[in-house]
Amino acid sequence: MPILAKIADQGRETTMAGHSQFKNIMHKKGKQDAIRSKLFSKLAREITVAAKAGLPDPNMNARLRAAVLAAKAENMPKDNIDRAIKKASGADSENYDEVRYEGYAPGGVAVIIEALTDNRNRTAGEVRSYFTKAGGSLAETGAVSFMFDHVGLIEFDKKAASEDAMLEAAIEAGADDVTSTEEAHEIITSVENLRDVAKKLEEKFGDSRKATLIWRAQNTLKVDDESGEKILKLINALEDNDDVQTVYANFEISDTLMAKLTT
Repeated sequence: MPILAKIADQGRETTMAGHSQFKNIMHKKGKQDAIRSKLFSKLAREITVAAKAGLPDPNMNARLRAAVLAAKAENMPKDNIDRAIKKASGADSENYDEVRYEGYAPGGVAVIIEALTDNRNRTAGEVRSYFTKAGGSLAETGAVSFMFDHVGLIEFDKKAASEDAMLEAAIEAGADDVTSTEEAHEIITSVENLRDVAKKLEEKFGDSRKATLIWRAQNTLKVDDESGEKILKLINALEDNDDVQTVYANFEISDTLMAKLTT
């Protein structure tokens, strides 16, 4: 839930999760209350859909557990989480379709959008308009996803363990890759192994901050500052749409543009 695009800072790829630079930039420039309200709404929608698709118990429903973890990571109130779970069993609960859109942003950058919508035509039209305004184009499903790997992501707070301890435990649990940043440990797994690896690591280090499926770019494209600004505006517009849950892109921006956006 929280944003998951890809960006590289000073040549190092960074998964744009809850601690991402892009998200921090948008939070600084946006109205905090409005952003948090919209985020909670999206988190609640995912919780409700996950609970409706399986059992309403996070311990017995891997997707629901991931959704609840994401909500807790964003400090969503427990009452809101419980209400979203209960809503799934209500007679008046909405039905949402899970939709994936793919397209090209300026500079040939590949973009994947995941959405939960109760009106496919509305959402498709809005997403298409964002690409058109940005100078990009919406493409057919599968047009860009081959440039990404669909993998599992498990995230722990940096304080949960040392880098060596996390690396050793992740390898033993069957993970494929581990990256430690200043704020978190990010463990990559196959889609099939996500649940088992998460369970083993949580038994050792406590609850994770995130355990979900993502689209991980195989390579990133360096873009000039003009294209970079257009891409960031496109992603921001997509993120601001009520139906869009996550956005992924495979680009890098310059240190100059990053400095400009953070000042």
